[in-house]
Amino acid sequence: MNPTASRPTLPIESTSSRRQFLKHSTVSALAAGVAASASVPTAQSAAADTVAGPDSLKGRIFKTLKIGMIKMKEGTLTERFKLAKEAGFKGVELNCPGNDVADVRKAIKESGLVVDGSVCAAHWSVRHTDPDPEVRAKALENLKGALRETHAVGGSTVLLVVGHGKDGPEKEIWKRSVENIRKAVPLAAELGVAIAFENVWNEFCYDPQGGHDQTAEKYARYVDEFHSPWVGMHFDIGNHWKYGSMGDWLRTLGKRVLKLDVKGFSREESKSTKIGEGDLDFADVRKALIEINYYGWLAAEVGGGGLERLREISANMDREFALA
Repeated sequence: MNPTASRPTLPIESTSSRRQFLKHSTVSALAAGVAASASVPTAQSAAADTVAGPDSLKGRIFKTLKIGMIKMKEGTLTERFKLAKEAGFKGVELNCPGNDVADVRKAIKESGLVVDGSVCAAHWSVRHTDPDPEVRAKALENLKGALRETHAVGGSTVLLVVGHGKDGPEKEIWKRSVENIRKAVPLAAELGVAIAFENVWNEFCYDPQGGHDQTAEKYARYVDEFHSPWVGMHFDIGNHWKYGSMGDWLRTLGKRVLKLDVKGFSREESKSTKIGEGDLDFADVRKALIEINYYGWLAAEVGGGGLERLREISANMDREFALA
């Protein structure tokens, strides 16, 4: 594990100003994209007219989902997009690179659903923490390809799993991965597509054998190593509930949070659940998101299905984040 126990002093003025610029720019772009998307589904229209409560995130959070969650026996990409939109989603996240850009653009145009971002393909198997420099070079190539393809279809982030703790001591893989990923930051800035690290069960920046009193300090320090507004967190609300308070992790990460993933989780059973099932403290999560002034996308990352299942997921998100 990294021996440094406390967060180092940072150039707060310059770093925060750049982060603020990114957040304001991203929010403006998102607002424009949402305004261009289709209206709220009829089944939700009555609820949409209700007055938002004090911890409501209505108007602040936009629902998206992973492309693999949209299940159809047959159907074009456009039809898959239309299905997600009918279920109540405003965006979708692709796996990049590897898509036909023309096909994606056609699906966006014909469905009214936007691609808000992507997940970097092969990041679990081709890692920035790998001790082999040739593997790291391939990981960098994959990341740059994802940035270019995401930009081509209008997305604003590429979700990235940094690597895995099995690749060496934390101090070594920390340095190794930062050096490699940093090479992609100029391209991210040029394209206006941010690199967003996901907190996952990869034995990095947390103790997999530890309790549920752990903090997000290491994740915050890791992001800050890049000193760039084009690097942040794609924070998964369910992934680390086993190890700490997700509300407090959000408060620690603050403006570093560029986007969100969500699933449910049960500490008692030590497993992921449907959104709203298990014992994750969504009330505190809502409060934390308001405290850090989060505006942006929330991606479902749970078992998908057809229209009925996608509607269920959309409704679960509405309930737990007070979106209706």
